[in-house]
Amino acid sequence: MTIDSLLIVAEVAATLVFAISGIIEAVRKRMDVVGIFAMAFITAFGGGTVRDLLLDRRPLFWVQNHEYVWLVLLLTFIAPPLIRVLRHRWVDWLLKGTDAFGLGLFSVTGALLAQTAHMPLIVVLIIGVITGVFGGVMRDVICGEIPLIFRNHQPYALCAFFGCLAYWLLHQTDAALWIQLTAGAGITTLSCLFALIGDWRVPEWPKNQMDAD
Repeated sequence: MTIDSLLIVAEVAATLVFAISGIIEAVRKRMDVVGIFAMAFITAFGGGTVRDLLLDRRPLFWVQNHEYVWLVLLLTFIAPPLIRVLRHRWVDWLLKGTDAFGLGLFSVTGALLAQTAHMPLIVVLIIGVITGVFGGVMRDVICGEIPLIFRNHQPYALCAFFGCLAYWLLHQTDAALWIQLTAGAGITTLSCLFALIGDWRVPEWPKNQMDAD
């Protein structure tokens, strides 16, 4: 498969899972259909939009592939009734799981596009992380919450960072592109899921500063 084909596959999958993540949060907040669509749209396209702006890519990926917007609109009407019949605990885990998969898929697409634009390593990694996390950050801000990635001490951004690093290292070995992308996305998603299951935490910094004061 070509870079464009693999990119489309990864973007469609990431758009689906991040849109579902936004819909879950909107349903939990008891939003109406307009709010649900807005949350799905922002969560699905926020990170990729920031990525395209930083890399000066025009048109934006969801403008160029407007079918993605129709897909999110369709999910807005299909997903909420299914989510409402699930128990609260399962909805919470579904939200975390879709975030993990979306993080892996979108992070590696960001790293891929930065690499294709011949950016240095640190920029590739940062663009990858931004692509993966900013949709969720925007979702949480609009819901009036401190973004989850900043407040629960779980290493989402670090998982994305190391997944993008794995992609970059494999790229240097001239491995097949699908191997590079699968490894990068897989490491990000699996490490994120293991962090959730094992309750891995990023320590406070500086530790207990407020207590000391």
